[in-house]
Amino acid sequence: MSVRVCVLLASFPESVLRPPATMICLFLSIFAYIFQSGWTGVNERTFIAVKPDGVQRRLVGEIVRRFEKRGFKLVGLKLMQASEDLLREHYCELRSKPFFSRLMTYMSSGPVVAMVWQGLDVVKTARKMLGETNPAESLPGTIRGDFCVETGRNVIHGSDSVESAQKEISLWFRQNELQCWEDSSSRWIYN
Repeated sequence: MSVRVCVLLASFPESVLRPPATMICLFLSIFAYIFQSGWTGVNERTFIAVKPDGVQRRLVGEIVRRFEKRGFKLVGLKLMQASEDLLREHYCELRSKPFFSRLMTYMSSGPVVAMVWQGLDVVKTARKMLGETNPAESLPGTIRGDFCVETGRNVIHGSDSVESAQKEISLWFRQNELQCWEDSSSRWIYN
């Protein structure tokens, strides 16, 4: 396995591998690809973050309630002030966008509630529960449709794919911060 990773890394030009953010994004992509098989079915996991505006507006409880009522299992949760380094790594794909500096200022303006949820098709279902990135395009009943007015303050982040979820979870949580526990209600949710 490590030989394949070395060969993959060797295939990139040295200039691509120099910036730390690029290296971290590459490492997380490789990590996600290698370990993707255990993240399917009822064990699929997604990363959800209530952004600073959602925390300040005291929407955390309502958001957790919606995920629990849907039948998903909470396996990680923490309130934290995200560091600039963490945010740069998380948003590394957006660093060339004109709004990047505003995004960094916004995301570091207050605490964030980082969560990991587990369940069948949780990534796809969570994205539907969140609504569109632009709240004006979000349907009523979605989190953004119910609680947001503009894109720059859209309350919540959710992974957009299983691969992104794996990268984001490994970025925001250490393995010992994720709980493996038996959910007694799962027999009432899954066949």
